[in-house]
Amino acid sequence: MGDDPGHVPHPFRQFILKVHSRCDLACDYCFVYTKEDQRWVDRPPTMTRSTIDTIGQRIAEHVRAHHLASVSVVLHGGEPLLAGIDRIAYYVETIRAVVDATVTVRFALQTNGVLLTPAGLAALRQLGVRVGVSLDGDRVANDRHRRRRDGRSSYSHVAAALHELARPENRDIYSGIICAVDLANDPVATYEALIRYLPPLIDFLLPLGNWTNPPPGRLENLSATPYSDWLIAVFDRWYDAPFRETGVRYFEDVINVLLGGRATTVGVGLAPVAAIVVETDGAMEVCDGLTGTFLGAAVTGLSVADSTFDEALAVPLVIERQGGVRVLAPACQSCELLHVCGGGVHAQRYRAGNGFQNPSVYCPDLFALIAHIRGRLATDLAGLRSVSDSLL
Repeated sequence: MGDDPGHVPHPFRQFILKVHSRCDLACDYCFVYTKEDQRWVDRPPTMTRSTIDTIGQRIAEHVRAHHLASVSVVLHGGEPLLAGIDRIAYYVETIRAVVDATVTVRFALQTNGVLLTPAGLAALRQLGVRVGVSLDGDRVANDRHRRRRDGRSSYSHVAAALHELARPENRDIYSGIICAVDLANDPVATYEALIRYLPPLIDFLLPLGNWTNPPPGRLENLSATPYSDWLIAVFDRWYDAPFRETGVRYFEDVINVLLGGRATTVGVGLAPVAAIVVETDGAMEVCDGLTGTFLGAAVTGLSVADSTFDEALAVPLVIERQGGVRVLAPACQSCELLHVCGGGVHAQRYRAGNGFQNPSVYCPDLFALIAHIRGRLATDLAGLRSVSDSLL
């Protein structure tokens, strides 16, 4: 795809900075530490101030070159809070200082929540950094996978952090909860455990997997759809609530696209992927979710020390992730739900031997889930139309 004459580069609008490459949890499904790509071992634990100085300059020049009105910067890891609040403040203030003041730079931090204290939240609130926390449900559900390195539960500390985030003074920086889907956990009980913390948004993430390394319960040629069954139960509970308890990103994105709008995240719709990752040593990487495919899948060969973000736009895999319909498998191109599904998450299409030119490993689940949401919408819209007609 690197020499595709029909390709028009789309500038990066999200910069994911791996500010700390280590973690204080040992989640057994983590795509950074448990998959094929173990290059994190050779990276510095913490992003240095000189590296962030350079990143700030690179973001500023990218914004100027493409006349961008806004960008987002996500502080990620590992566990970003291991870098310390003082260093995080330096990262935020440095980037804000070098990007043109007319440009909106939105900062977010994604944390496991263990180190999130009231004092830390006050500092992040002062900096204007929105905070997302990972939690997989109640104590039993969460502790299936998200334990400390010595095997102890992480739940109590995360729950305490979420209670702090839900306080009125922190609502403006509370971005939501990320929850990994586990078929062993009851879907409705999981959803109801999460909404106790009053999140403005929940992201349900499917386990990292592909055709070569399938996710749990998702076998090739299996007609069952265990993941859509799980998510449909959550959707119906969420959709049928008498009032809006929270947002659920995937559901809302699917509804938006079905109604002619746009999605806000990758994995829904056909918008080009406009995000780039920078590791603690300054290396530019395509997407950390690619670590579950093959060693070095995310490598660009570029570093902020000697390359611009515009140069990263010319990397073949970046071009492929921005290729829309042209790069999808024939089965996807002929699918009636193509404009909604968009082929699913890029990394989940991988198969050894032919790369990413496949439907998502979750294809049956995605089709069933989107079709269910479409059916619920169609029924309700028909009901509204009937009521409207009766009033005329």
